Amino acid sequence: MYLPNKSLYGLKQSPRKLHKQFDSFMIKARYNRYKYDSCVYFKQSDDPTYLLLCVDDMLIAARNKTYVQKLKAQLKKEFDMKDLGEAKKILGRRSLETEAQADFGYPRRTVLKVLERFNMAEARPVTTLLAGHFKLSSNQYP
Repeated sequence: MYLPNKSLYGLKQSPRKLHKQFDSFMIKARYNRYKYDSCVYFKQSDDPTYLLLCVDDMLIAARNKTYVQKLKAQLKKEFDMKDLGEAKKILGRRSLETEAQADFGYPRRTVLKVLERFNMAEARPVTTLLAGHFKLSSNQYP
């Protein structure tokens, strides 16, 4: 009788085994795991790098593309992976670089869909000024 040394693709425990292997690799590469979501890894430096893992797909984000290329090279040495290029959609939505932005950072098409849904597509926009005594900060909304 032979016992496999590794879990096989298609078994119930395969995703957990892969995640544990991936997690140990990322920790060795000096990435930290986000404490609120175990599938988000980040590396603090002068220019932080983020890796988001969703089942067997990942998204790498950094301001500097050399950091992204460096992480991809490290991952390719350890795992059998295919580079699909820049993300065109993230969680079913177009990425910010592929569609022009409307106010508040939402894609224009999404804003128009919401307006149509509530029969306000033909409504006239009105500028409403915030009173001068209001002081907003990012500390008010975590």
